Amino acid sequence: MAERDSETGKERGERIAVRGVSKIFGSATEEALRLLREGHGKAEVLKRTGCVVAVNDVSFTVGAGEIFVVMGLSGSGKSTLVRCLNRLQPPTAGEVLIDGEDICTASDQRLRAMRLEKITMVFQHFALLPHRSVVENAEYGLKMRDLSPQARRQKALRTLESVGLAAWADRLPSDLSGGMQQRVGLARALALDPEILLMDEPFSALDPLIRQDMQKELLELQRTRRTTIIFITHDLNESLTLGDRVAVMKDGRFSQIGTPPEIVTAPADDYVAAFTRDIDRGRVLPLRAALRGGGVPAGAEGLRPVDGGRKLVDVLALAADGPLLVTGADGRPEGVVSAEDIAAVIAPPQGG
Repeated sequence: MAERDSETGKERGERIAVRGVSKIFGSATEEALRLLREGHGKAEVLKRTGCVVAVNDVSFTVGAGEIFVVMGLSGSGKSTLVRCLNRLQPPTAGEVLIDGEDICTASDQRLRAMRLEKITMVFQHFALLPHRSVVENAEYGLKMRDLSPQARRQKALRTLESVGLAAWADRLPSDLSGGMQQRVGLARALALDPEILLMDEPFSALDPLIRQDMQKELLELQRTRRTTIIFITHDLNESLTLGDRVAVMKDGRFSQIGTPPEIVTAPADDYVAAFTRDIDRGRVLPLRAALRGGGVPAGAEGLRPVDGGRKLVDVLALAADGPLLVTGADGRPEGVVSAEDIAAVIAPPQGG
């Protein structure tokens, strides 16, 4: 049985282990790998071999029930990396272990079984079947499992209900908004009860408000289902909102892996620092850490949670003006804290 982290409540058992994965496009991949191992960069490899290095010697692990976010700009290699994890793009080198099983060496039959039973993917573009109803789209993966029509319909309807679309089950995708269509794509994946969910920029085409709603829904679904998620995005705010840990990717490699507070407070290099320079610290830092770094007068370092009044504050979302919204480790709101509340904790009333 997987252990649980005492602070986050997340399961810590390792589900995914990526070891030295590289993906190179071109005809001289062995020569390109040799040059990379000698320390040559992407530009030099391209010049000497004509090969494009998309992913370069990436290693990381993901625990059970964790949301691991890979954040990077366009062309950083993040989408190629996630496609290597279910072998939509076969890695040129390295291992991708799912519960200890190397997906890179699995037979085609075993690979199909893993994609149906264990690991599934949600893409940026919804890829819904336009002439099939919402429920028919949601049950498509179940059909591939050869479930009976009645069983897959019942399962699809339950999943649509979990994403708030049960009332739209018999409508066509064209009747739905973009955010609703993305929920259908998510329902199609969730109907399979995947143990591992790969999400390649699934919200990037949505309007900002719809995107925020989808982020909240994903956090809630992940909280109840405990699915292990690898989430790809180019948006740092999104990565800090969703990720238990975040990997910042540049030129096919990881510049840094860390928790959101670690990424914000201790960037590994100038590239990561440039991303985090304008981030609102209160959105990702625990209350005490945010106060230490936020210019609050001396004495804030001794701030303690208010006994009995609120749960232990794990994450603080800071509004531009007014009270602070306090959330728990699962991202759910716990209450608000005013400046007066904070002052009272820093300097409690005498004799109280």
